[in-house]
Amino acid sequence: MSTSLQRRTYSILAPWYDRLIEAATRQARMASLARLNPDRDGDLLLCGAGSGLDIPHLPPLSAVTALDVTPAMIRQASRRAARSRRNVSLTVGDATALPFAAETFDVVVLHLILAVIPRPDLALAEAARVVRLDGRLLILDKFLKPGERAPVRRFANRLLSPFLTRMDVVFEEVLSTAPCLQVTEDRPALLGGWFRFITLEKKTPLERT
Repeated sequence: MSTSLQRRTYSILAPWYDRLIEAATRQARMASLARLNPDRDGDLLLCGAGSGLDIPHLPPLSAVTALDVTPAMIRQASRRAARSRRNVSLTVGDATALPFAAETFDVVVLHLILAVIPRPDLALAEAARVVRLDGRLLILDKFLKPGERAPVRRFANRLLSPFLTRMDVVFEEVLSTAPCLQVTEDRPALLGGWFRFITLEKKTPLERT
């Protein structure tokens, strides 16, 4: 799915997006965001923030930035931030080409985005670029395990991946392109471990070219 097609698809879905996934993902989002530490995680990026479903569950942090490629989603996130009385800076942008300087954030949250975009490897590399050394990436998403056949999911992927979401992403393959990141947590989140909580820490500086 191209970025332009992704933007069009989620612009259409925006009015119904919350009804489709808010209740189903609420507890998992809360559990994922419970990994945040307000004493050390002052600068936070919600990458692929969608309609801002994470915003009401954030602990008090000094600076929160929410980015999404779809303007309609960002407008919904803005309204949710206002209702939640959260000070969030919202911006339209591409997760595979983040408009931020290197080592800007203490934490990057990637909820339900790596299995949506066409190039999850680029999104992970960009998240690694903008997070500070010893900073963290908090991931909640659906992944196949290495070597997992999953014929039903792979068949569904043929139908859904051109315009909505992917079901064939193997996280370990994506991670192999970001050697500066180290897995410190990997545990089941939803649906028998299809959805996973993954924490990554940036342990080495990125090579400069």
